[in-house]
This record gives sequence, C-alpha cells and structure tokens, in this order.
Amino acid sequence: MLRALYTSATGMRAEEIVIDVTANNLANVNTAGFKKSLVTFQDLVYVNMEPAGVQDAQGNTTPTGLEVGSGVRVESTMKQFRMGPLRHTGNSLDLAIEGDGFFQILMPNGEIRYTRAGHFRLDENRRIVTPEGYPLEPAITIPQDAIQISVERDGTVSVISATSPSTVQVVGQIQLALFPNPAGLRSEGHNLYSETTASGAPILTIPSQNGAGALLSEFIEDSNVEVVTELVNLILAQRAYEINSRAIRAGDAMLETANQLGR
Repeated sequence: MLRALYTSATGMRAEEIVIDVTANNLANVNTAGFKKSLVTFQDLVYVNMEPAGVQDAQGNTTPTGLEVGSGVRVESTMKQFRMGPLRHTGNSLDLAIEGDGFFQILMPNGEIRYTRAGHFRLDENRRIVTPEGYPLEPAITIPQDAIQISVERDGTVSVISATSPSTVQVVGQIQLALFPNPAGLRSEGHNLYSETTASGAPILTIPSQNGAGALLSEFIEDSNVEVVTELVNLILAQRAYEINSRAIRAGDAMLETANQLGR
C-alpha cells in the first residue's frame, strides 16, 4: 500500500485545522482585545529504509540514507499577543493597556480570569465591571455623587464629586497581571484567559512599572488580526489541501495501474 495515501491524509487534516483557526481569527476581527492564533506544525516519524554512514559492498561509507516521512501533525495553536490598534471612544471607563499586562477579572466562583479587553462599565452597585457584569479585581467602587471619573496611566482611579467639585478623590488602584509565558494562557471565551502551568503564576504590578504597560483612558485596544494576512493564510491552506488531495488521487491512480498489470 502506498504511504502517500496516509501521508497526504495527515496533510489534509492539518490544513483543515489551519482553516478553522483562520476562520476564527477573521470572525473576531472586530472583537476588542482579541489576539490572533498561529498554527504550528511538526513532521511525523520517518521510516528509515537505508541508514546513513554504513558501508556498501565496495567498502565505501554512504554519505546519505533513505528516509520516508509519515506526514505532518498540528503541534500547537499559539496566541500572538502583539498589541492591536487603539481606538478612541471618549468613555472614561474604556481602558487600553499600552504594552504588556492583563486586567484581572473576578468570576462568580471566586476564580480570577484575565483579559486585554478594557471596555468597562458600572453595575448597580457602582462597581467597575465588564459588560457581562464581572467585577474588576481588586474591586473599585465609584461614589454615587461622582460627576467625573479619570484613570491615570499608572492605574490610579480618581473622581470629582458634586459635593466637592474642587477636590479630586482617589477611589482605587488598578493592578495588572504579567505572565512569564502569556502564550501558555488558556482561552476561556468572553475575552477571558485563565492561568495554566505553562503560563506560569501571575505577577501583579502597578501599570507602567516592572515591565507592565501604561493605561490609556478613553481608548479600546482592537483585535490584532490583519485581514489581508489571514486571507493569504486561507489561500495557502486551501492550496495545500488541494495539493494533498491530488497526491491521494495520484496514489490511487498508481494502485489502479498496478492492479491492471495482471489482466
């Protein structure tokens, strides 16, 4: 049986995953804080028919051997945390991280999740929360009589109240989380990531310190997906899929020819 049939099948399966990942990247081209994924590959085991470095019948050492590969497999999908473009919104609670770091989000089960999407709002208790209602961690509550909210580049949250319009009152401090390997974070959906063994434990710091990025108020970080690049990747994956299918047809034609030799 021709190995090409199975080898080409692994290539087709791999390109299917590439198209799935590319489609997800394109679907999230307008998702705030979204980070594109990159598919990496790894070749499979090789069948060593003739090893290199052995002596032939004349006593000569063969400089090369004869190896036939078994195909390809998808090694991983890796998040690309390159910063996306910034978009001005005019909303003081829209925050973008200019550099590295993640906002911390407290989930209903008490666990912490992490996000780059900084489109925050106020809930019924005047806490700063995500659009889904998950509060920022550490929690920051805005006074009821606040008429102006400002967030500094170092994460200091201050307000001006109606009762004291000439006094700036600090109400909280936003912290950012840094990870030794952010590519190891697990995507949870809803623009959230969770810590894994591969990502390492989070390092909490103040924005603009210890390698963390600064905060920009009234800005949102858009997706870092580049549509043109993704379309090129889509075309390359489609062509690779077609070529592998042609290799299967070629192998099938060769088997058909071999079967007709005895007729």
